[in-house]
Amino acid sequence: MRGDRLLSILIQLQAYGQITAKELAERLEVSERTIYRDMEALSSSGIPVVAERGQNGGWSLLENYRTTLTGLTEEEMRALFISTSPHLLEDLGLSKTSKNARSKLIASIPSIYHKNAEEIWNCIH
Repeated sequence: MRGDRLLSILIQLQAYGQITAKELAERLEVSERTIYRDMEALSSSGIPVVAERGQNGGWSLLENYRTTLTGLTEEEMRALFISTSPHLLEDLGLSKTSKNARSKLIASIPSIYHKNAEEIWNCIH
């Protein structure tokens, strides 16, 4: 489960920018101490995580750092955003899950593709 949590932390940092250890711990339902250990693990593996101290502090990724965990091509990303019928997703109880997955995909792709991915989704949706 640690690997899943490390990926979740990375996605959270990419999607939301700076986040405190307390916020991450609450979102991932672990202790703050676990978050600190996970940040050390991310840093040791070459992920440029940065801790900023103080009242407005928190954890973040170095500016412009994006992971390429998915290794998806632009065409593959387009294909993923062409969804099945919204009515079908709703009937299957997957409407919210589909939106969450789409948000995660957008967070994981390079920022130059964000607008394109959202335009494709809105066009088809």
